[in-house]
Amino acid sequence: MSSVGKKNTIKIKNKFIGDSQPCYIIAEMSANHAGDINRAIEIIHAAKDAGADCIKIQTYTPDTMTINCDNKYFKIDTGTWRGETLYSLYGKAYTPWDWQPILIKEAEKIGIDFLSTPFDKSSVDFLESIGVDFYKIASFEIVDIPLIKYVASKGKPMIISTGMASFEEIEEAVEAARTSGCKDICLLKCSSAYPAIPDNMNLASIADMREKFGIPIGLSDHSMGSIAAVTAVALGAKIIEKHICISREIKNPDSSFSMEKEEFSAMVRDIRDTERAIGKVAYSVSEQEAENKIFRRSIFVVKDIYAGEQFTEENIRVIRPAYGMHPRYYPDVLGKTAAENIKMGTPLNEKHILKF
Repeated sequence: MSSVGKKNTIKIKNKFIGDSQPCYIIAEMSANHAGDINRAIEIIHAAKDAGADCIKIQTYTPDTMTINCDNKYFKIDTGTWRGETLYSLYGKAYTPWDWQPILIKEAEKIGIDFLSTPFDKSSVDFLESIGVDFYKIASFEIVDIPLIKYVASKGKPMIISTGMASFEEIEEAVEAARTSGCKDICLLKCSSAYPAIPDNMNLASIADMREKFGIPIGLSDHSMGSIAAVTAVALGAKIIEKHICISREIKNPDSSFSMEKEEFSAMVRDIRDTERAIGKVAYSVSEQEAENKIFRRSIFVVKDIYAGEQFTEENIRVIRPAYGMHPRYYPDVLGKTAAENIKMGTPLNEKHILKF
């Protein structure tokens, strides 16, 4: 896919995401409310305090995701949710829809963006009714082209996670969104394992995705700690999405791989420090460096020299600090004659040299 004509920067509400912009940080609540709306509100405040730009939830019910069936097709046999059926898992994890107008108002009140992931047309219609400004498509839904087209038809920005997707599947999803009315699209590199391990994250794909799709790329990070997120930012990620909880001791389907507030805060600080360290292409000298230039090397007299005596490797050397002549002149000075007496420890200057 050619990146010609694509958008390297998009706008979500009053924030720009893309080239020369700070990383947009999404705190994913998911199931960490553990069935308590007051905890959900607490998580929104924790995300804001931790430095997140956005709080994200998911909009579904068990019945909009699957059917209540426990045959082998609907059972989870491995991983974090082993032993659950899909229906029972979603029953534990979902965010009740009657909470969501309250949560969006709370987010607006404290000044943090609100985002949700819809999983079917009814959830999209519901999110439209409460006034969401943009949408997230989950990795597992990247192949649900009818859903992507329906979300895109609302004309709002879309963030699409790409876990498990082939390049062709990502390409199909992006084209479906574009041709259905969505002008502002971001992709998130993602390893859809819970938790994800570094060996499977392949963060080098971020730069390749940016080049091939010509749109902002980020990371939906399910790994433990903040190394992957910080590394992704160093590689050009413009969105980081990470699960947040009040405490991993409050057990729910997402708690084991979520960050507590203090950890999330530390990640945000590391991301901002990384952005400052990346800076821009520059060959100029910083103010701090300029103060240290005096500790470079220069030519010094290291043994008393009398007028008429020659300069030799024994009586002059290139040493620190930089009060004397530039080291480039050292070969030219050797063999020349001293114009005056010079004490050891004197920085050598042209006035000390006869006919330099």
